[in-house]
Amino acid sequence: MARVLVFFGEGFEEIEALTVVDLVRRAGIDISMVSIDGSKKVTGSHGISVDMDESIYDISFDEAQMIVLPGGMPGTRNLEANDDLMRNVDDFCSSGKYVAAICAAPTILGHRGLLVNKKACCYPGMEEQLQGATVTKDKVTVADKIITSRGLGTAIPFALKIVEVLTDKDTADKLSSAIVFRV
Repeated sequence: MARVLVFFGEGFEEIEALTVVDLVRRAGIDISMVSIDGSKKVTGSHGISVDMDESIYDISFDEAQMIVLPGGMPGTRNLEANDDLMRNVDDFCSSGKYVAAICAAPTILGHRGLLVNKKACCYPGMEEQLQGATVTKDKVTVADKIITSRGLGTAIPFALKIVEVLTDKDTADKLSSAIVFRV
C-alpha cells in the first residue's frame, strides 16, 4: 500500500494541506502529517494549529511513495529551508517517486531545477519561479511523477489527482461523487 508524507512548516496553508490529508485518508491510503522541526503541533498561516502524526526526525523516507508540499507563507519558505526535506525531494524526483506541490510550493521545485522541460503550475504571479517549466494555468498539472496545483481553490482537484495516481481513476471518481464534487 502507498504511504504519503505531507510536510508542515509554520505558516502552511491550512486548506491545501488538510484537504489532501482528508481525501487521501478517505481513499484508505496511509498518509502522515509530518512536522519539519520536530514540533508536535504546527500553526498555519491563518492561525489554525494542527497536531502532527510524526516528526521528520522519526520517519523513514524509504517507506514512502509520495511527498506532498503544501503552500502558504511563510510555510513554503520554511519547507524550502529544511535541508533534510530538500535532499529527499531531490531523491524522490531522481528515483521516480511522486512529489506533489500546491500554490507557492511548486516554486521550490523550480528553484531546485526539478521542473526543467516539464509542465507545471503554481499560484498566480509566481510563475517565473518555475524555472525551466512550461507553465500551465490548469487546476492540476501532472508531469511524469510531479503533480502541481495552483492554490486553495484547487485543493480538491489536487487531492483527487493524488488519490487517482496512487490508486486508480475509478477510486478518485467515486470519492469525488461521495463528497459531491465535480472535477
